[in-house]
Amino acid sequence: MVTLLTWLSWLTSADLASTHQLADDAPPQNSLKVSAPLQAPAPLQADGPTAVTYATSHSTSPVFSACLVYLHATSHLNHHLPMLQNFCSVELFFKDLSLPQPLVGILQRAGLELGDFAKSKEQMNWNSNLWHLGGCLASELSFLLEPSDVIAVRERPLMLDCRVQGEEPIMVTWRKNGVPLPTSPRVQVLANGTLVIQNFQKRKEGSDADMGEYDCAAQNRYGMLVSRKAKVLLASLPKFHTHPLSMTVDEGSVARFQCQINGVPEAKITWEKDRVPLNNTDNRYTLLPMGILQVTGVKRADAGVFRCVATNPANTRYSHEAMLNITGGALRIYKEPAILSGPQNLTITVHQTAILECIATGNPRPIVSWSRLDGRSIGVEGIQVLGTGNLMISDVSLQHSGVYVCAANRPGTRMRRTAHGRLVVQAPPEFLQWPQSVSKPAGGSAVFTCVAQGVPEPHLIWLKNGKVLMPGHNVKLTNNNSTLALTRISSEDEAIYQCIAENSAGTNQASARLAVGQAKDLPVAPQGLKAIGLSTIALQITWNQPPANVTDSIIGYVLHIRKLGEPDSLELQEAISKDTFEHDVTNLEPATTYSLYLKAYSPLGASQKSYTVVTTTLGGVPTPPTFFTKVLNSSAVQVLWELPSKAGKAEGFRLSYRRVPHTDFEKPIQLFCLVNAHTISKLESGAVYEVKLVAYNGNGESDCSKRLVSLAEEGMGDQTSGGNSLCQCRDGEASLGSIVIGIHIGTACIIFCVLFLMFGYRRSLFCSKGTQDSWSVPRDNTGHNGIPKDGANQPRVESGPQGICSAQYQVVIEQHLS
Repeated sequence: MVTLLTWLSWLTSADLASTHQLADDAPPQNSLKVSAPLQAPAPLQADGPTAVTYATSHSTSPVFSACLVYLHATSHLNHHLPMLQNFCSVELFFKDLSLPQPLVGILQRAGLELGDFAKSKEQMNWNSNLWHLGGCLASELSFLLEPSDVIAVRERPLMLDCRVQGEEPIMVTWRKNGVPLPTSPRVQVLANGTLVIQNFQKRKEGSDADMGEYDCAAQNRYGMLVSRKAKVLLASLPKFHTHPLSMTVDEGSVARFQCQINGVPEAKITWEKDRVPLNNTDNRYTLLPMGILQVTGVKRADAGVFRCVATNPANTRYSHEAMLNITGGALRIYKEPAILSGPQNLTITVHQTAILECIATGNPRPIVSWSRLDGRSIGVEGIQVLGTGNLMISDVSLQHSGVYVCAANRPGTRMRRTAHGRLVVQAPPEFLQWPQSVSKPAGGSAVFTCVAQGVPEPHLIWLKNGKVLMPGHNVKLTNNNSTLALTRISSEDEAIYQCIAENSAGTNQASARLAVGQAKDLPVAPQGLKAIGLSTIALQITWNQPPANVTDSIIGYVLHIRKLGEPDSLELQEAISKDTFEHDVTNLEPATTYSLYLKAYSPLGASQKSYTVVTTTLGGVPTPPTFFTKVLNSSAVQVLWELPSKAGKAEGFRLSYRRVPHTDFEKPIQLFCLVNAHTISKLESGAVYEVKLVAYNGNGESDCSKRLVSLAEEGMGDQTSGGNSLCQCRDGEASLGSIVIGIHIGTACIIFCVLFLMFGYRRSLFCSKGTQDSWSVPRDNTGHNGIPKDGANQPRVESGPQGICSAQYQVVIEQHLS
């Protein structure tokens, strides 16, 4: 719950670090766009959950008013607030603000309604340069009231609204079917922008005169804004194209008449019997708005002549007459249930009323029920049954779309007849994200984002000063036209850009302005930025105070901070006072390395960013890295290691190596915190190397991890050794103990191998029947590469008759001939 609304002074901005994440160039979806204040008035108390006081501080700059609204919440700030359209800006975007839903609704309608909730300047008792939010918005050209679709009556006046706000002077012009509309004594534009046509004409010189699509264009020195298109139609009522038909029904049965006419606007249809208005108090008569008359439980008194009457502002028309004849009634015979008229496919817009017809006959009278084909519940809210079975859904929503099934059931049995119709509910476009006005330096880039939803899916187009914008040399449209990117911008790109969302249910538009500032007009990037660790959760930054002539144009600074290695999207930003050149950043994590830079802001926009500094909070050094080595070839070794699980836990790594038995390591190789592999090349073949890896941050180096790698044998590529041993080797001392141990192990292995060979040789002699003469070593009877020539016997050892050894051995000794 929001308990307090106050201006955020630059001195309180440090409190935002832990609760507000900001984007740099493009606002995130569902964010509140704010900018920095020139002065900070006293806090204001909200006048209830929906009446909230807003104000802004006025800037002399023609481009932006500098204003900031800070919502101080007592609860955890964890919900997004939809961004405000056409808000004044210095390119800061706060999100994650928790607000009650009524207030969110007010903010979403910011441009028009917020002024209604603002107190007057006298009630606030603020100085003269504090204005309502409406004053802040006034610098942005925007529509307060756009023209809407209208149906005109011939020879009567027509008025179309077009009310705008923005910096004066504003010129309002009108277009019809995309062509400028000339003024005349009959066609005039009032001072408030309203278009007045004195007497609407149907035809002029053989062509349509005043019917068409109208839009108004508002222009001031910043650009042009075009309203939505309003369709102007002429009221008309042609003849009926469907007349009621005469019919004969049994007494107690059902009668149904229908007439259809296409009127503009839709005609109101009533019925007459014997040329007298029908008695609407009789609940046996059901009149549906589609020109349908249903009569249930028909009586002999219902016989007569029926006709329908259609009325709209253009005319009144009567249909042909239809006779209703009543027969029988004394003999009541069984009739199976039948649906006389079932639901028709219907397409309507949200919040309208849908009526699905279903009238059934049979004896006994069938019971009519409704269901959805997909099995979902129809619900009860807004649902009503008209007559004996017609379904009416009031205030339809998108969830009501579907196929509806009407069933006529014979009472007491499972016998039934069904009919179905599809209801399609459309929704006009609504914006989920609006483009935001920005100020960019010449040669830079600007991105506008426009996200809309609706049914069917809206189509997006962009306008630049009222003209359709097409992709070009510096214009890119991506993501189904939802993102407009301008590169290498110049003064020619300074304009008002509009996003138009259209579908068959309607249109919607949002606008933003691009102000192009020359580099000489923007502040100089802050100089001499330094940062030190104050504690385990705080850093302190300082920078040089700019000259007095530069300070006058600066309205404040913004600090950009993120954990080293994190993506830019997770960056935090803090607003800092223009008179402050030392700032403490709190609520950080211990032993974590952060990347920081600073920007200066003027009413025209932001400076280039300062030099980026990297600083670590107090709390210790990183944990030793675990690494592996992989011999690639006789002169190269690849080293791989695991990165810390959290960003910022290591500023980087230092990798060093030495050749055994040298005592000095080569100069350490400095590696970035996101690098987890490095190849050491140009090593000496056949040598043994010791590899050492440490992680470091601003507090120092971790304990080292090291390994011995041997390049003694060729062909040992792709051999990987893992694991590491920790040592206290901060002084760079060589560990000779590991080398001695390795030599001893190697010597032991050699002795073991010699003993094994000797034992094997003696056993082979013991198992042999004869002496050494029994061994046949081919020398002269081998071919090239030791392949025996024809007739040559393979050398072998034959076992003796005693059978001392059960195994037989065959030995082949190859000799390479020169």
